[in-house]
Amino acid sequence: MNKKLGHDAIYDARELGVPRMLLLGLQHLFAMFGATVLVPILVTGYGLPLSIQTTLLFAGIGTLLFHVCTKFKVPAFLGSSFAFLGGFQAVANLDSGKFAAMTGEEKLPYALGGVVVAGLLYLVLALLFKLVGAKKVMRYFPPIVTGPIIILIGLNLSGTAVTNASTCWWLALVAIAIIIVANIWGKGMIKIIPILLGVVGAYIVALIATACGAKLPGADGVMQPLINFASVKSADFVGLQKFVIAKFDVTSILVMAPIAIAAMMEHIGDVSAISSTTGKNFIEDPGLHRTLLGDGLATAFAGMFGGPANTTYGENTGVLALRRDPAERCDALQAGVLHHPCAGAHVCDRRKKHTAEILRGDVAMPSIDLNCDLGESFGAYTIGMDAEILPYVTSANIACGFHAGDPSVMQKSVLLCKKYGVKVGAHP
Repeated sequence: MNKKLGHDAIYDARELGVPRMLLLGLQHLFAMFGATVLVPILVTGYGLPLSIQTTLLFAGIGTLLFHVCTKFKVPAFLGSSFAFLGGFQAVANLDSGKFAAMTGEEKLPYALGGVVVAGLLYLVLALLFKLVGAKKVMRYFPPIVTGPIIILIGLNLSGTAVTNASTCWWLALVAIAIIIVANIWGKGMIKIIPILLGVVGAYIVALIATACGAKLPGADGVMQPLINFASVKSADFVGLQKFVIAKFDVTSILVMAPIAIAAMMEHIGDVSAISSTTGKNFIEDPGLHRTLLGDGLATAFAGMFGGPANTTYGENTGVLALRRDPAERCDALQAGVLHHPCAGAHVCDRRKKHTAEILRGDVAMPSIDLNCDLGESFGAYTIGMDAEILPYVTSANIACGFHAGDPSVMQKSVLLCKKYGVKVGAHP
């Protein structure tokens, strides 16, 4: 491998060799683990005893099924979906009709039945993409629609993140500090595994603190060591998986199934983000119909046997982005995001002076600067015909404000301008 770790983008982990590839896989595992197990913990808190073990099992099976459906082309992990938490809570609170006398354990299969139907709705949209074509359907799912859906799902859980961190603020800050330092100042392999280092480093600190007598209050309010292996020692070394077979009822289906609309928008946004991160258009190849098929089958299969709905995980997309060094983007965007306030002021000042000189008759205007704004595409979304217009202009402003394209698009736009000898400016 001739690439420099931490500086050159790594698109195929096999280039790193087996040991380093396994480290990246372990980092992906830690990135998804907390969120994946949090869903059954929260659902159990609603009164529906969703199994953590079953959730993890079907997250793994669902991910493998997704990769088979997408021809092993899309680097995505499927974990338990937070979008369906409201649906689980609503089913848990049903107290009329047949649900009036049910316990939470008895209601759970009906909630899972709704998850199965939601998964099948994915297949309907997948068929639509296959028959009509991705470009036509994508008109109804622009970034302005899919982006806020993903943001809202994440913000809905921000309170839980703060609550978890508040149990031991100083240890949470240690983990954050390790991740930031490794990602910004790390070299080589250190730079691309900051999440793994944050988990391992914080755990080592916790072990040392525990050895020194540090304690924190447990769920029952009793003080206990930071790291306590009592429950691990009492657990069976081998245990049988607990499966719950889904049951179907119109009421629970009407509660759970419509959530698939938001979940599918989240899926489209995630696939677009992965496309942007890797520089490949997965909406075209293998196609959104295949990614939706994989996600839908994984969700339906999990719901049928006791697991929550699955979804493509933004956490793991973020881990993918760690393989691209920020310095690489800064070099490509030296006239863009980092410097655009100064560059914009300089260009504006020069334009005013030159215009005044022309109006006074001090100088003759020998030529016209034909300018255009470009670089507004995002991932699989194509906006404008940048490559076609560049041979006919003398300067271009690369979008770098709220309407900006992603870093990959901005980099390509700068390189295209360089190819045609077009002067580059910034369009905030």
